[in-house]
Amino acid sequence: MNYRTVVMYMEIGCFVVCVSGWILVCSTMPTEIWTWSEVESIVLTSSNYFSNLWKDCVSDSTGVSDCKGIPSMFGLNWDIHMCRALIIISIILGFFGAILVLVGMKCTKIGGSEVANARVTFAGGMNYLVSGLCSMIAFSYYGNKIRAEFQDPNFRAQKFEIGVAVYIGWGGSTLLVIGGLICSVFAGKEACQSSSKNKQMPVYKLPDADVAPPAKQTYRPVSTALTEGGESRESKTSRVSSETRRSGSSSKTLSSLNVYV
Repeated sequence: MNYRTVVMYMEIGCFVVCVSGWILVCSTMPTEIWTWSEVESIVLTSSNYFSNLWKDCVSDSTGVSDCKGIPSMFGLNWDIHMCRALIIISIILGFFGAILVLVGMKCTKIGGSEVANARVTFAGGMNYLVSGLCSMIAFSYYGNKIRAEFQDPNFRAQKFEIGVAVYIGWGGSTLLVIGGLICSVFAGKEACQSSSKNKQMPVYKLPDADVAPPAKQTYRPVSTALTEGGESRESKTSRVSSETRRSGSSSKTLSSLNVYV
């Protein structure tokens, strides 16, 4: 199993983990039990109070519950608005993170080159990581506020305990942080290695304009074509000229002999 296959299976696992965490965080929004009234200090319990970020509810001993939405947004404390904003931002970032990771995964083959897919996957992993951190801050602050009010001896109002939605949010946020961190590490490592390889490519330097290019040497081809007798043209020409000189010298010798006679 090569490195690319390992990274591909790691991306699939991180994608499943992050989507599961994102679904858990989304499920806490409609859940009504963020806080639950404690009954330790009450002798006779006739009703239970519970609430979330959007409404307050009450249930009687017969099991019938009635909820009422928060009438005024400006009448809420700033911490409730902060938790609302952080969870909504977490859900939005998780949605876009799922799209980016799905496009950049090696098994989907939707994106372009390997470097482009690694960068897209890194961006999706960072979205998941920031999404998990936002939701973790919101649920942790809300849970810590309930704990502080419960343990405060001077707090005279109705005390509450941490509801099931906060625990679900902690679990979903943990999955988002772990999956986004692992996905970002693997994808970022591959993208950085590809970028460094591109930077180390050799650079070819152009010649200076002041240096004149070397003059071209022209070579005259030597004719080596053979005649019908099997000898070259030059050898045949030299042979004919030698024979001509010989015949000329012999004719001169005969003429001189005739004159002598």
